[in-house]
Amino acid sequence: MGMEEVELLQISPSDPRGSPGKEQQAAGVGILLQIMMLVLSFVLGHVLRRHRFYYLPEASASLLIGLIVGGLANISDTETNIRTWFNFHEEFFFLFLLPPIILYPYTGLCQDSKPFFSNFGAIVTFAILGTFIASVVTGVLVYLGGLTYVMYRLPFVECLMFGALISATDPVTVLSIFQELGTDMNLYALVFGESVLNDAMAISLYRTMSLVRSHSSGQNFIVVVVRFLETFVGSLSAGVGNVSDPLTPQNLFKYAGLDIDNLQNLECCLFVLFPYFSYMLAEGLGLSGIVSILFTGIVMKHYTFSNLSDNSQRFVSAFFHLISSLAETFIFIYMGFDIAMEQHSWSHVGFIFFSIVSFSHYSLELQGLRGAMAFALALQSVHDLPEGHGQTIFTATTAIVVLTFFLELDVVLKLDMYFPYKRDLDIRASEELWKCNAHHV
Repeated sequence: MGMEEVELLQISPSDPRGSPGKEQQAAGVGILLQIMMLVLSFVLGHVLRRHRFYYLPEASASLLIGLIVGGLANISDTETNIRTWFNFHEEFFFLFLLPPIILYPYTGLCQDSKPFFSNFGAIVTFAILGTFIASVVTGVLVYLGGLTYVMYRLPFVECLMFGALISATDPVTVLSIFQELGTDMNLYALVFGESVLNDAMAISLYRTMSLVRSHSSGQNFIVVVVRFLETFVGSLSAGVGNVSDPLTPQNLFKYAGLDIDNLQNLECCLFVLFPYFSYMLAEGLGLSGIVSILFTGIVMKHYTFSNLSDNSQRFVSAFFHLISSLAETFIFIYMGFDIAMEQHSWSHVGFIFFSIVSFSHYSLELQGLRGAMAFALALQSVHDLPEGHGQTIFTATTAIVVLTFFLELDVVLKLDMYFPYKRDLDIRASEELWKCNAHHV
């Protein structure tokens, strides 16, 4: 009889290990809440756009919804198995949410991409050289602040890791304001193009510094540069080589007759799968999937999209628009909820304050709010760095993300409304670019 009582206790509903139905119920509740927040965010964003209320853009509204729901869940003592469905997992972010956001602008959705490519030299300069300089300067300033006891002291390589992750900008909200106010096309293209290449550069720098830290503390500057070039050039080669192979989509579409009516589903499936193949190939080789899928998208935009049938072009455009919009909105909700739920290290206030001051040297600072990429890398640093260093970096990054999203937007809006930007005479051409690229927002 005693053994029977033990068995009953083992399958008691109060024991989560013996009740898989309870875990499934918690998963259902967690996913239901996420869907409700997504619906609320889309409806609220539509209302804000309709009433031209620029002071709370859609991305900020999504972040705010996540913060509020996360705060309520925190104080209401929500069950742990429900909370697990709201934890921000950087692997989920990098492998599933980020690829469609990076890929969407380069899948041939723009009828006129001249503003982007006519400013490509400036975009590359800002994104690669500018991000590298900003990362190094921020890291050096943070390190000097620690040496002079102004703030919490971190090792030099970890300071460079922080400089790299905080250099990742997220101009989604600013671009939406530019679209509504009709900002100059060249400025829009600069901010838009720089943001995508900037993310690729920032994550490559972060991973290079992390690799240097984990393998050796005595490597010189030349070795660091070589490791970075290996990551960046290798990822670029994986992305371009993936669509330069004889079996790549443009050749299949052009010579295999996949554009006939009864094979349009196959045509669309191949077009969607090839970029993800490139992304996962780079990640599997230890390279940067973001760099790989970025250049895959650029090449496919010119050589693959034009070989699709008209119906497939419309479907692919609508599909990537849909998943990128869902992914972006979900990221901001996800991020807001996790900010409210995560444990933060507020014991080093000097580090947080000095970090905010250190990154303010950006030439495109106001157009580059810190967002999901910086947040995901900071959360990854919690696992990469020991002795609470990662937790301190995560808290500082969280403060910067919230500060830039809710305080700097007012400055951006006033500058764009009152600064005498040159307006384009061809309004129709401007609207075509905005309609195309702003769908990414």
